[in-house]
Amino acid sequence: MSGHSKWSTIKHKKALKDARRGKVFTKLIKDLTIAARVGGSDLSANPRLRTAIAAAKAASMPNDTIDRAIKKGAGELAGVTYEEILYEGRGPGGVAIMVQVLTDNKNRTVSEIRHFFTKHGGNLGTPNSVAYMFTKKGIITVDKAQADEDRLMEVVLDAGAEDVTAGDELFEVVTPPEDVDVVREALEKVGITVASAEATMVPQNTVTLSGKEAEQTLKLLDALQEHDDVQSVSANLDIAQEEMERLSAA
Repeated sequence: MSGHSKWSTIKHKKALKDARRGKVFTKLIKDLTIAARVGGSDLSANPRLRTAIAAAKAASMPNDTIDRAIKKGAGELAGVTYEEILYEGRGPGGVAIMVQVLTDNKNRTVSEIRHFFTKHGGNLGTPNSVAYMFTKKGIITVDKAQADEDRLMEVVLDAGAEDVTAGDELFEVVTPPEDVDVVREALEKVGITVASAEATMVPQNTVTLSGKEAEQTLKLLDALQEHDDVQSVSANLDIAQEEMERLSAA
């Protein structure tokens, strides 16, 4: 399984834990905000926002919370300007990390992101220090219980996907970044529930970690994803399945 698939699995497991801890609204608000930031607040012209709203309503999010998140992303709140920034750095063992943020206070956010890197044995880098190691792609994950692999491949390849790989628990669908929402909608139209979908930075190669370095790196990635301004985190991390099971049980 590719390094990005491994990271997709880690993120998906974390999302399930977040939902159980009552943090699902935080993730949904981020999805709404970035969807409006990228494509605007016009639902008819923004399929990504339509999908994000549907997910928020399915989780019983209040309409005013949805509206505030959309206005935040679209820059429609008076006196508030949001900036999208991509930070780059290295984690323990030399793992390359890309962090996409949406912030109304760049100085505060960069200070907090730098603190996370330093605290967990990494360092925040300069622009283009690790970006060359990543390619932007659309990544959609589907729980294996949701679909037969042949049927899944038929639907997504017809919709414009580039590849499908199978992990231990998830199928991972790779698409051009501009087609991630088209492929997601194609899956939903045939009744296949999507676990996650995003345009993100996919590593061209991976770094395999174990022991303390693996544990430190997972803590760093977890801290970054918990930050309110962080929209997406990508890493060229790979961890052996046995090591993942050990760390999950710890």
